Amino acid sequence: MRSTGIELEQRTARIGDWSVTAWRRVPPDADGSPPVVCVHGAGVSSRELRPLVATLGEHLPAWTVDLPGFGQSTKPPYALGLTELADALADWLAAEGLPPACLAGCSFGCQVAVDVAVRHPERVRSLVLIGPTVDPAARSWPRLIARWLRNSRREDPRMMPLNAADYRDAGLRQVLAGFEAAVRDRVEDKLPHVAVPTLVVRGEFDRLAPQDWAEEVTRKVPRGRLAVVPGAPHTVPFRDPAALVPLIRGFLADA
Repeated sequence: MRSTGIELEQRTARIGDWSVTAWRRVPPDADGSPPVVCVHGAGVSSRELRPLVATLGEHLPAWTVDLPGFGQSTKPPYALGLTELADALADWLAAEGLPPACLAGCSFGCQVAVDVAVRHPERVRSLVLIGPTVDPAARSWPRLIARWLRNSRREDPRMMPLNAADYRDAGLRQVLAGFEAAVRDRVEDKLPHVAVPTLVVRGEFDRLAPQDWAEEVTRKVPRGRLAVVPGAPHTVPFRDPAALVPLIRGFLADA
């Protein structure tokens, strides 16, 4: 993991037969502040989101969680699809006793967060969608891979060993299932049913979430706003977490 110099608290919760691992940072004066729960993308774990939790947690209760099948959480005997991952996230929020949270999804994590917001609205106070995927124009493996290759040239090279460790931990079956779920999910049909305030964020050079798609996502949610991080690629939480903190804090203050 990218070093932040800040130790995060590691926690474990049970949801049914599964053990779910999460990390958090809660400032001393956090009473009454809504928690921000960061949700990782397809095939990876919370490793790439912990720098954001460490930075955001100076101001707000910040969490990130390894969904079942990834990172240090239980590996189910079968690969989980999007609906199962979203249900597991909702169950974990309940198991931790968290109040309605701001779900901050990154990449495929945006699709999971949207699904939770639509089907488990009592668990969600607001959404932050960072580099939302997958738009209809890229709903095929060749197009998605082509975008990923164009984007990867601008990503932080320190992500490469993290990605390798995440893919190893999850295993090929769950990694492929995650990407397949991302491609098949028609998130555009769910967005109009999101009832909570939503902040859409993309990096200026994000090739996986183009500007026209980010604008469409913002239009489709009833209470959306868009922010672009200058000079950033797809994985803004790892590349420039400090740029996200004022955006999220300002959004939550208004929401």
